[in-house]
Amino acid sequence: MRRVTSGTADTHSSDVLAVEEPLEIRLGLPKNGRVEHRAISITMRTPGADFELTAGFLFTEGILSDPSQIVRIKHCGPGRNLSGSEGVPQNTVVVELIPGVNVDLKRLERNFYTTSSCGVCGKSSIEALATGVQKTNDKDHPRIAAALFHKLPETLRDAQSVFEKTGGLHASALFNLDGGLDIVREDVGRHNALDKVIGAKFLAGETPLSEKILLVSGRASFELVQKALMAGIPVLAAVGAPSSLAVELAAEYGMTLIGFLRDGRFNIYAGETRII
Repeated sequence: MRRVTSGTADTHSSDVLAVEEPLEIRLGLPKNGRVEHRAISITMRTPGADFELTAGFLFTEGILSDPSQIVRIKHCGPGRNLSGSEGVPQNTVVVELIPGVNVDLKRLERNFYTTSSCGVCGKSSIEALATGVQKTNDKDHPRIAAALFHKLPETLRDAQSVFEKTGGLHASALFNLDGGLDIVREDVGRHNALDKVIGAKFLAGETPLSEKILLVSGRASFELVQKALMAGIPVLAAVGAPSSLAVELAAEYGMTLIGFLRDGRFNIYAGETRII
């Protein structure tokens, strides 16, 4: 690439970029002794933790409720990039389900488009977005000191190994209530990064995540609040701004929502009783 800087001569050099590839998610449904594949979604993601991403997506969208419903998750098909070259990450994942799992395929057809633009525009309505979300029962638990939040962004930045090289990734991280980092995942898509985090916990049988703090590197959008609520996360903090709909959903379902967590300050938009 050519680097252009005001007042100095242009230079040519190499740069490190975040990888972006499509991922097709399929369900493997047992039928008449065979496994029938049904494609349900395509997302643009950074390869890596594909199984976590897929499981997190299916869980936060209310398609699966327990990891015991899954026989196995696997890649299928050859990996190819846009030029047709092989040897790149495989871009199709199949989740094979046990017999008897009730999957509403009509609901999937209504609520999802195969789109790469965002995580929410494939939904048929605002009402469908909130389906399956449970209200947080105790609005005073957990109780967390405000000072703890100021330490979280730096911890997240230190853990973002790929962002440090590329500057082109979103991150989601779960923290324990004492501020210790539990898990972090990166992706070109902010909702993908969160699905990877939640998917890892879902597959490990550790949901709901009622004793965790979620920090996201960008803004707090409606779909991030919705996914966090599906996983039972009571506190969501964002480095950037929340949207109006994100605040409305957090307030309605009892979540603590924090925005602009940076430079020693933050704003509490919902659920302030949890913050000491």
